[in-house]
Amino acid sequence: MSQYQDLKQACYEANMQLPQLGLVLFTFGNASVVDRENRVFAIKPSGVPYATLRPEDIVIVSFANEIVEGTKRPSSDTKTHAVLYSHWEHIGGIVHTHSTYATAWAQAQLDIPILGTTHADHLTADIPCAPPMSDDMIAGDYEHQTGWQIINEFQRRGLSPEEVEMVLLSNHAPFTWGKTVEKAVYHSAVLEEVARMAYLSCTLRPDVPRLKDSLIKKHYERKHGLHSYYGQ
Repeated sequence: MSQYQDLKQACYEANMQLPQLGLVLFTFGNASVVDRENRVFAIKPSGVPYATLRPEDIVIVSFANEIVEGTKRPSSDTKTHAVLYSHWEHIGGIVHTHSTYATAWAQAQLDIPILGTTHADHLTADIPCAPPMSDDMIAGDYEHQTGWQIINEFQRRGLSPEEVEMVLLSNHAPFTWGKTVEKAVYHSAVLEEVARMAYLSCTLRPDVPRLKDSLIKKHYERKHGLHSYYGQ
């Protein structure tokens, strides 16, 4: 049995949640899980439909993008995952989808503004949309540069990837992450729902105001603050 069997199983289960949550169509997405002790991660193979995906299909890849175990080609987004794992050490899992509303905001090249308490329950900032990649980055090692596009945008804005665990890439789609892959999947679902709510709000009222700072603080801290009291 593979020494990475548990890692593959966790990756498989995370990937299978994506179509169940309505976040992917056909093969439009992937999830990965990291093993930091061995500096490898498990990721969905490229182009394999979810309906036929099996745990043994999952590919184990090193941080240097070398296949460690597996007979299939890993996701085309593997290099993006590798860059994020290599530079953001707190990440345990990453999810990439082309979910409809989040992708619509990405295609419009817009941040998702913080308009309501559902958004504030999860983060205190607008969900950032990184700008379009330069022609040089696109013509180079595209998937590798995609990872750097995310990191560079967080550095430019002074954002912490531990506090803002989601991003949009202009003209592309969202990426989310978390301390565990389960959290990364959760953030992907939250992002899509917040994107849908924001779209509907802006459609109903184009001049919809940003959520008050006092409400942002209240809703975030009651779930994440020092004296949080939401949940059990």
